[in-house]
Amino acid sequence: MHEQRMPDRIGFNQGLVHVMVGVIADDAGRILVTRRPDHVHQGGLWEFPGGKLEPGESLEQGLSRELAEELGIQVRSSRPLIRVHHHYADPSTPLIVLSEAEVGAGRHVLLDVRRVEVYSGTPEGREGQPLDWLEPEAMDPDVFPAADRPIINALRLPSLFMITGGDPRRTDEFLERVGHALDQGIRLVQLRAHDLDDQAYRRLASAVYAVCDTRRARLLLNREPRQVSDVPRHGLHLSARTLMNLTARPGRSHELIGASCHDTAQLEQAARLGLDYALLSPVKPTATHPDALPLGWQGFADLVEPIPLPVYALGGLGPTSLQDAIEHGAQGIAAIRGLWPDA
Repeated sequence: MHEQRMPDRIGFNQGLVHVMVGVIADDAGRILVTRRPDHVHQGGLWEFPGGKLEPGESLEQGLSRELAEELGIQVRSSRPLIRVHHHYADPSTPLIVLSEAEVGAGRHVLLDVRRVEVYSGTPEGREGQPLDWLEPEAMDPDVFPAADRPIINALRLPSLFMITGGDPRRTDEFLERVGHALDQGIRLVQLRAHDLDDQAYRRLASAVYAVCDTRRARLLLNREPRQVSDVPRHGLHLSARTLMNLTARPGRSHELIGASCHDTAQLEQAARLGLDYALLSPVKPTATHPDALPLGWQGFADLVEPIPLPVYALGGLGPTSLQDAIEHGAQGIAAIRGLWPDA
C-alpha cells in the first residue's frame, strides 16, 4: 500500500514535530476525544488522542504505540484521514511535545491523522485524562486547539461528493436521479447547472433542496453567492474565479463553504479564507476538459500536502478510485459521471 511521505525539506532535524493522531469511532459514529490537563499549554481544551512520532517509526507503529500508552488499546488497522501542518509561535510553549497540540516555540507541527478502523481493548484514560465520545456535528471547534479544527471538518464530510450532471431542464428526471443517488448513500451534492439562467437555477435549487433535506443530505449551490442569497441550501460551492476575487469567507457562519481549485495559489486562498473543503482537479483526463493537463496522483498529493483543509480529488474518477484518493491525502472523491446515476 502506498504511504504518503513528508517532503525531505521538513524532516525531524529541521523544526518539524511529526505527531500521530488517532480518530476512533464507536458503533454510533461518535468520536473519542480527550481533555488536556489544566496546567499544560492549551490546558482544558479537548483534542484527539495521539502523540509524537519517534525517529525510525512507521506511521502505523507510532500510532499504535501512542494509543496503547494513552488509551490502553491495540490498533489492528487504520487508514489516512487528513494531514495538517500548523505553526505555533507562542514562545511560552515548552520544547518537549506531550501531545499533538504542544510544540516548541517557533516550530511547526504536522498532525498525521489516521482513522482507526479496527482495534482491541476498551479505551481508558491511562494518563488520568478525561474521555468523552462526541458526534462530529456536536464538536465545538472553539474548545479544541486550532490545529485540530481541520480534523473536525474532515470528520463532518463524507468520502463521496456528487456533482450533478444530466439535463437540469428536465426537472422530473433530474430530481429522480438526485433521489436515486441519495438512496444509494450520497450525502453531499453540488448543484451544477451552468446552462440555466438565474431564475431557473433558483427554482431547481429549491426543488433539489427539498429532496436532499428529507434524506438528511447536504446541498451546495454552485452559483455566485449574491445570486442565491435567499435560496434554501446547506452551503455554497465557489468557482476558482470567484474564490480568487474574495477577501473574506462568504455565506453564513453555519454553512458548508468550499471551492474548486487547480493550483497552489487557489488552495492557499481557500485555506486563508477558512473554507471547509476544496476540490482539486483534474487528477486524470476528463471528457469535459480534454486540454487540461492531469495532475496524476503524485501531483495531487504534492499540492495537498501543505494545505490545512480537507481536499477532494476530482477529474476522471469514480468509486473505484476512492482508495487511491485516500492514500494520496484526499478526503475522498468528487465526480459527475462517476457518481451521477444513469437515467
